[in-house]
Amino acid sequence: MNTQRILSHFHESAELKIQAASQLSHPIAQAVELMFTALSNGSRILACGNGGSAADCQHFSAQLVGRFERERLPLPVMALTTDTSILTAIGNDYSYQEIFSKQVQAFGQPGDILLALSTSGNSANIIAAIEAARERDMHVVALTGKGGGAIEKLLTDADVHICVPHDRTSRIKEVHLLTLHCLCDGIDVALFGGDEND
Repeated sequence: MNTQRILSHFHESAELKIQAASQLSHPIAQAVELMFTALSNGSRILACGNGGSAADCQHFSAQLVGRFERERLPLPVMALTTDTSILTAIGNDYSYQEIFSKQVQAFGQPGDILLALSTSGNSANIIAAIEAARERDMHVVALTGKGGGAIEKLLTDADVHICVPHDRTSRIKEVHLLTLHCLCDGIDVALFGGDEND
């Protein structure tokens, strides 16, 4: 691979992040507020996604149960992507479409947040999880791209949609990761005050 192609990846990623910053800063701030309120009230965040988005869910959960950039008490965040026995049992006995929705039905409580990641906005099992969250009186924070797909139509004014303005999956995922870091930082500051180094 020549260096020009590598540079083009860096430039495209940087340009998208700069372009998306003003468009996404408001919904990200809304998501922080929604998550802060839930966590302050003893509720929790359940996260789901497929493939790389599953890894992002686990990364987000690890940073809040463990730590992001400061020492603090653990926060109740659960990635619904990690229990292989649950995932394979539901996938085998029911369908892959229900691997997250059944967990939302089992673990979700009114006031909890569902963090739903789908770069296309059309993942059937994420849509099913959102529908299950709605039945449980949970709020949804959805991270999508490509115009938001079918997920955009499912969300209400009580939910938050963070839709990356791009069609390339790799670029969308890069902005999703930055968004998750913004959420972690925002939650830390909202719960525990300004930067510990200030």
